[in-house]
Amino acid sequence: MQVSSTIIRLVAMTVLIGAASLVLADREPVLKQIDVPHDYYFREMYLPQLTSGPSALSWSPDSKSIVYSMQGSLWRQSVDSGIAMQLTAGPGYDYQPDWSPDGNSIVFVRYDNDTMELNSLDIATGAVTQLTDTGGVNVEPRWSPDGIRIAFVSTEGTGRFHVFIGDLVEGRLIASPLVEERESEISRYYYSTFDHELSPVWLPDGSGLVYVSNPEIPYGTGAIWSRELNANAEPQLVRKEETSWKARPDLSPDGKRVAYSSYLGRQWHQLWVTGVGGIAEPFPLTYGEFDVTAARWSPDGARIAYVANESGDNQVRIQDIVGGKVTKLDVTERRYLNSVAKLLIRIVDSEDQPAAARVSVMASDGRSYAPADSWMHADDGFDRALATFETQYFHSSGESQLTVPSGIVNVTVWRGMEYEIERRLLNISAGSDNSLTVRPAALELPEEWRSRLSGDVHVHMNYGGAYRNTPDRLVSQLAAEDLDVAFNLIVNKEQRVPDIAYFSAEPDVASNEDVLLMHSQEFHTSYWGHMGLLGLDSHLLVPDYAAYPGTGVASIYPDNTTIAGLAREQNAAVGYVHPFYAPPDPATEETLTNALPVDAALGLVDYYEVVGFAYHRPSAEVWYGLLNCGIRIAAAGGTDAMANYASLRGPVGINRTYVDVLGEAATNSERRNAWIDGLKAGRTMATNGPLLGLTVNGRSPGGEVALEDGNAILSYSAVLRSIVPVDHLELIYNGQVIKSFGLGGEGTSAEVEGTVAVDGPGWLLLRAWNDTSNPMIFDIYPYATTSPVYLSVAGARMHSPEAAAYFIAWIDRIRESVEAHSDYNDEQERIRILSHLDQATRVYEMCR
Repeated sequence: MQVSSTIIRLVAMTVLIGAASLVLADREPVLKQIDVPHDYYFREMYLPQLTSGPSALSWSPDSKSIVYSMQGSLWRQSVDSGIAMQLTAGPGYDYQPDWSPDGNSIVFVRYDNDTMELNSLDIATGAVTQLTDTGGVNVEPRWSPDGIRIAFVSTEGTGRFHVFIGDLVEGRLIASPLVEERESEISRYYYSTFDHELSPVWLPDGSGLVYVSNPEIPYGTGAIWSRELNANAEPQLVRKEETSWKARPDLSPDGKRVAYSSYLGRQWHQLWVTGVGGIAEPFPLTYGEFDVTAARWSPDGARIAYVANESGDNQVRIQDIVGGKVTKLDVTERRYLNSVAKLLIRIVDSEDQPAAARVSVMASDGRSYAPADSWMHADDGFDRALATFETQYFHSSGESQLTVPSGIVNVTVWRGMEYEIERRLLNISAGSDNSLTVRPAALELPEEWRSRLSGDVHVHMNYGGAYRNTPDRLVSQLAAEDLDVAFNLIVNKEQRVPDIAYFSAEPDVASNEDVLLMHSQEFHTSYWGHMGLLGLDSHLLVPDYAAYPGTGVASIYPDNTTIAGLAREQNAAVGYVHPFYAPPDPATEETLTNALPVDAALGLVDYYEVVGFAYHRPSAEVWYGLLNCGIRIAAAGGTDAMANYASLRGPVGINRTYVDVLGEAATNSERRNAWIDGLKAGRTMATNGPLLGLTVNGRSPGGEVALEDGNAILSYSAVLRSIVPVDHLELIYNGQVIKSFGLGGEGTSAEVEGTVAVDGPGWLLLRAWNDTSNPMIFDIYPYATTSPVYLSVAGARMHSPEAAAYFIAWIDRIRESVEAHSDYNDEQERIRILSHLDQATRVYEMCR
């Protein structure tokens, strides 16, 4: 029997890690200079983003007008008017305005040239002056009451977020940090060990600041503090509660009250008010199942303006302090700085009927645009050699009208992975009939593809993003990505669980004949590794996590084995999600507690996100090791898309699972069951672009070829279709490349047949991948894999001494952590976990 050397390479890791770094050299994260963990959270929840509706705002000194950022420009609007006047139009994108006390200028953030720098707008002349030139990220500027200084947050010098205070000297801002950088002694998972300071606002007399910081606070972005500016001052606590980037306190003009956004005891941010002294209990000023953020008191103290996403997109609202009357600042007319034109884009199918799709529009000014009623989204990384900004896009139901600057416009249309990507270039002008019809061409797929339904096993409908999503809206997003099925994995974000009210054992009523939406669960403990629980038929498993030190769930029990068993009792499919950036090395990892090899050995893992929020090839190597021990686990693709984010890893379905669905289903519940049954059976292909088909002796993935003895010559047939060129198409046998197929022409299509010699039980699969990223695929590089076709020999089992030794060493490291952990609720919890480890070890002993 041929045994893979996969695990030897896993333990060494040097080849894989080196290859991964080369692959990623072309595609890098947005604002890569920030040195803070988990960039997908702070980028969306803290940094300004390009949104269709307003984001941050500021009052004029006379309390009669508001300036706000909308679609990357600054706009001015009187509170008693529906006319919005554009103040800036690039270059780049403008955010977070703050009006000077004398009313003459506005300081704001400009995102351009891969940085966020502070700029000043002269209101009378329209002239813009750049104030900072740090090459970093500078955000949240606030004028001092005397108009001489500016407080803001900057990554200068450290790559981390700290409050700076600057003086204007000859048109430049000369600034220094408020405090020296400090590192907390406690450990943090989602945040740096170095403390940060966020969201500064001046005390009314200019003597100090109120801000958010997290000294020795393990969870959330910290408490609200006040601090005098003299050298010997110590911070004074204003309010301690869990925050998550969006608290953004603002002081009342009299300096006695602080308004801030909080999700205390609920799932969404609302506006709360507390006293400055740190004693008064806060009270809510707004109520609702939506977010209220970016609050600003009017200078006369009579009103508060804020941004609310109740409608889905953001909208400015103004609330009276006394009486609570709320007025929406509706925009009935937009007056632009430069010549603009209307552009109508129609996307149609082969029968000229409207077809939903993803659309990117870049105008002559180098900026991206979307219709006023659409959500603008952005990719989370890009290749600096190919673009100056990340790709921004919106979803269209088939017809979209937008306003863009006159001149050359680039339009790109995606319609999932079964249609060609269409690109158009046109010249538009004001007053002309500017319309474009795009008919995406379908790929020529084999007949058997008809039974395959695409699904995303890892979507989060709402997860603290700029927008407020609903099942109806999510279904429209899925349709635009040509997805048949999606699982909204309900999960906590800090203390809240945004979508918990939507859970149902049945498919969502927003589902239709084309798109099926289910609400499922992600069990969210970073100690053991995250799991997807698809198709729970009774209830969510709560708490949704374990192993949070210093809390009531500090115990590492329930372990994933226990949770997987409870999910199986509800007939759910269990999977490990967003697995690895590099294969874990038991010999060198500081800690190793991911329980994948434990639950896989115990038969509790149905699927594995080979294509997901991780590095696909290293993740696949770990999967190959499990397969080499005879553990059958299906390949899956799951995006981990936060579907209400403006900046996200996505969109939904960028990583997807194709399931070969058997039979006919009459109801939505039957459709769900058929898809999950196919997933469990391994009739799958996972991809972020290339489409693959494989048969071995007539058997498809998930099927089994019975061999009479250990040696056989098998026939195979492989198919590739892809929306982007592919570099490598390979047949994998027991973890090794046994056939590599040359791809001529454009590298987007192949059909190959042949024979392969095998020498015992094992497995075969087909994979496709690229050496580098492709800007049309919003992922690290194009990658696809089928699930295996299994090869069996009566009375024989697979043996891989290397794989067995690797996973036993891995479990030994888990055992060390379990035995060392002290914060159990009782000794029986430790005993149960150790028993699970012992059972799994015995399985791998049989694989030696």
